[in-house]
Amino acid sequence: MEKTLKQTNRNIVKIVLFGPESTGKTTLSKQLARHYNTVWVPEYARAYLQNKWNNKREYCDSDDQLPIAYEQIKLENKLAKKADRLQICDTDLLETVVYFENYYDKTIDANLKKAALENTYDLYLLTYIDTPWEADDIRENPEKRQEMFEVFENALIKYNRPYILLTGSKKNRLNLAVTAIDKILASKPNLQRYSVT
Repeated sequence: MEKTLKQTNRNIVKIVLFGPESTGKTTLSKQLARHYNTVWVPEYARAYLQNKWNNKREYCDSDDQLPIAYEQIKLENKLAKKADRLQICDTDLLETVVYFENYYDKTIDANLKKAALENTYDLYLLTYIDTPWEADDIRENPEKRQEMFEVFENALIKYNRPYILLTGSKKNRLNLAVTAIDKILASKPNLQRYSVT
């Protein structure tokens, strides 16, 4: 298991998809990675919790916080080495904190909370709930989508995270995200480029 919750230092732009369940974060992560010919970091919790359900028919609990967080950072740090100027993250540790506090009503591990507040990203893309709900084994509470959206937005405001709101169609969301990301890229020359040589 990864022994740190801290990001490795790379000269790249880091973007996070942020918001409640079933709001198009993974779809947009993949679209953005293709658009910029770079890497995207999947949400480790999805695979972890699906595997837990498949093998034990158990849902998330407090003991899952740190395994999820350590593996998420491990993925992010590993894929940062392959990023071409830009890394798209389907989630971050702040989202993990919000999920555990609000979906599962759990006390947050102090080291996880500290790392969630210390790790930095250039922009958060907050996804609105105007997408169809897609049920699966591990998604819960479709009736609380608006309430949870407000929780996610309030976390970004509380911790002073730079963000934009994404609404509308997949195309509209992609266009809004690309416009914002292009401005950041233009303001940061000499970013790390990925090369296989």
